Amino acid sequence: MTDKVPQCIGIILDGNRRWARERGKPLFEGHRVGLRETLKKIVLAVRDRGIPHLAVFMFSTENWGRAGDEVSYLMDLFRSAAKEDLRELGREGVRIRFVGQKERFSSDLQRLMEDTEKETAHNTKITLWACLSYGGRAEIAAAAKSAVASAYGGDVSEDSLAQHLWTADMPDCDIIVRTSGEKRLSGFLMWKGAYAELFFLDAYWPDFDEKMLEDVLTEYVARERRMGK
Repeated sequence: MTDKVPQCIGIILDGNRRWARERGKPLFEGHRVGLRETLKKIVLAVRDRGIPHLAVFMFSTENWGRAGDEVSYLMDLFRSAAKEDLRELGREGVRIRFVGQKERFSSDLQRLMEDTEKETAHNTKITLWACLSYGGRAEIAAAAKSAVASAYGGDVSEDSLAQHLWTADMPDCDIIVRTSGEKRLSGFLMWKGAYAELFFLDAYWPDFDEKMLEDVLTEYVARERRMGK
């Protein structure tokens, strides 16, 4: 690594089910390993490299359409992670923010999100942006609605719209990584990731490790970012 340290990395946590299927494990085991093991290790690895923001795409607006038993399992997994893993990360100096349609979750999960944000609000080592029931189009649509309502007939500019995003306090994303071999962003950080450097890795998310992270950061340093100029 050099002094060219990104300020924000986004990761699309993809390939959990395929990881489990190829190993003959129960289908949902990939979700558990990915969320409760891999994610914790990578958050701390990103923190240790002096990168102040990490955004992870954990559950999209479209994921509500998955089979009921899978959605139910994921909700229980989020619940357990909030009670245990995220609190553990909080003790490691991680600030946690939830972005997305939080109102779609059960009342107890909403309370857990709110409590976690409050408990970690003063942590400064890294901010973890947990994108849940998140979609880039939904974020921009919600921001536009809010911006128009607050403009009282005035003009809505790019800057004013940005202030109403769910991710308004997040810096622009420098890097977006997607695991599992898929080569699309699926609506992740459509605004904040407009000029992000993209990395599409064949590895499934549960297998993503510190060496892969380091490889991404090394290639990022070597790339020339022209930002449209």
